[in-house]
Amino acid sequence: MSDKLVRPEWLKDNLDSPGIRVVEVDYDPATAYDVGHIPGAVLVDWRKDLNRYPERDIISPEDFERLMGRLGVGNDTLVILYGDYNNWFAAFAYWIFKIYGHENVRILDGGRKKWIDLGYPLTREIPRVEKTTYKVSKIDLTQRAYFLDVLKNLRNPKVALVDVRSPAEFKGEISAPPEYPNEAAQRAGHIPGAINIPWAQAVREDGTFKSIEELRNLYESKGVTRDKEVIVYCRIGERAAFTYFVLKELLKYPKVRVYDGSWSEWGNLVGVPIEKG
Repeated sequence: MSDKLVRPEWLKDNLDSPGIRVVEVDYDPATAYDVGHIPGAVLVDWRKDLNRYPERDIISPEDFERLMGRLGVGNDTLVILYGDYNNWFAAFAYWIFKIYGHENVRILDGGRKKWIDLGYPLTREIPRVEKTTYKVSKIDLTQRAYFLDVLKNLRNPKVALVDVRSPAEFKGEISAPPEYPNEAAQRAGHIPGAINIPWAQAVREDGTFKSIEELRNLYESKGVTRDKEVIVYCRIGERAAFTYFVLKELLKYPKVRVYDGSWSEWGNLVGVPIEKG
């Protein structure tokens, strides 16, 4: 198993260990964290805590420091992230942790779904957290791609552009998943030259990641190889961050970036090329 993953069995036995902070990252806490969460877990609300409005950007280094302080995370704390049901938003948080230099961070394999499937305990009790003083030690924006980075690399044979959305989104049949209608783009389709490898192909039915061999075969068979720079995108960045985790942390690809503007940006821009089908 990768050193970037934590198995539920291990976490259950180490919930009270010092130096660990368990964090649930939710798109809608009312349907997840508030219903019941892993004992001792603190909440990160993806929309409120990790995004900066009205800029539609990720939080600043100063906001990240304040968030860590509120969560009781120190610079040396082992942070274990898990998501509401499928680890999308946990992976997005992981990506931000990496941008702001917190290396001691892991993802719970299978997330909330696997924890529940195993019959492990949930609680509604909100933990009392002693605030910390956190300082961002470095900022690594090589993990992030912007619109112009994508535009200038269209059909570049040295760059693999991976669209991790559903086939229906990729083909332009829909512009957003039906459960997230408020963030749809004006146009549907995909970025020219993109390869469609839906995020879900990297996991088993129980939400845990497939074996390294299976993952390697999945991406290499589509031409997404280690010798290329890889840019991943989806609609708002959360599914892209999930595939970023697979490629960067499980398969150890040397250069992987998340285009978090994704389809909500590209599909609303005037004059940019779009393909369908």
